[in-house]
Amino acid sequence: MLTSDSLAQIDKEIAKYPADQKQSAVMSALRIAQIEKRWLSTELMDFIAHYLGMPAIAVYEVASFYNMYEMHPVGHHKITVCTNLSCTLVGALDIVEHLKKKLGIQIGETTDDGKFTLRESECMGACGDAPLCTLNNHKMLSYLTPEKIDQILAELE
Repeated sequence: MLTSDSLAQIDKEIAKYPADQKQSAVMSALRIAQIEKRWLSTELMDFIAHYLGMPAIAVYEVASFYNMYEMHPVGHHKITVCTNLSCTLVGALDIVEHLKKKLGIQIGETTDDGKFTLRESECMGACGDAPLCTLNNHKMLSYLTPEKIDQILAELE
């Protein structure tokens, strides 16, 4: 279900915990699996549950609680814009509108070609860099302007 490289990464995470507590690596295992597969299908979460020796429902609970886990297919590039108060005060909603227009999608949608998914989020904890977004949960992009968004999208094409 996962490549040997991903399994090796999960094993490295498991090794950080006592042998009888390997389920503590569930968040890391989900992150690693999502990087490889881009989203967490029920079958993939079942595999992780079995691999970590824990009930599948416990894995589903973790995956559904945190917004960084995708339980449905998403685009190759997931752009998540912070729309909390600090970001909104310095133009986040304008950034969202610009992205919606450029990508031809609404919040929560994926472009027809599967390249981009647009999301919004609560505070990302970097208010001094607002407005900002994350790309695929791993790269934070700050001081956004419509021009900077155009440059980012061009680089991702």
